[in-house]
Amino acid sequence: MKIRSRTENKAIEERRVRVVVAERNPLVISALREMLECDGRFELLASVQSGRHFLELATVREFDVAVIGWKLSDMDGADVLAEVQDSKLNVRIAVFSNDHDIGILKQCVRLGAQGYCFQFDDPAIIFDTILAVAHGRICIPYIDINKVNDTPLSRLTVRERELLAVLSDGWTNLQIATRTGISENTVKYHLKNLYDKLDVRNRAMAVALYSSEKRRSPKSPIG
Repeated sequence: MKIRSRTENKAIEERRVRVVVAERNPLVISALREMLECDGRFELLASVQSGRHFLELATVREFDVAVIGWKLSDMDGADVLAEVQDSKLNVRIAVFSNDHDIGILKQCVRLGAQGYCFQFDDPAIIFDTILAVAHGRICIPYIDINKVNDTPLSRLTVRERELLAVLSDGWTNLQIATRTGISENTVKYHLKNLYDKLDVRNRAMAVALYSSEKRRSPKSPIG
């Protein structure tokens, strides 16, 4: 991700910050538009409701900051951030969330978001976040950086990760038992412990969580 020079930052300060908004709720878009247009520091270039439209826009149009909601009409913010990383798009993103879940904030940090604010924040906080991101800085609420990479999968042992991997490959309990030399009852016992750690109810939910975490994991660690 390109870090802007002092000259580029000064140029931004001398003109209005160009903003693109991606949010599924038209009422939220309308409120953001009114807020930004009433403040002379910003210029709203475009607003879209889907992640796909935002990613297409990011490849053809220049802007300073993208303000994206956590839930879009076709994907969530983590999917958008992962696509931005995979496609190496030179865009700076502030996530605009209506959810106070610390897990969402952690995902955003892991996936490279430069800003994070809440829809119920004071407008001054939202403006400061957008400006900070536009000027090449990172602006997020306080979070223990040592816990950023904590995910449900990080709580698993090596053996449990291996078990989850073969589940995602479609192995049955009998296949797992036969190939590991343990009984089916023992397999069921291990699976129950695995489900408890992941806070899921069944195999399908465990595999879905595993696939989601693997897909969203950044290519390289933070730091």
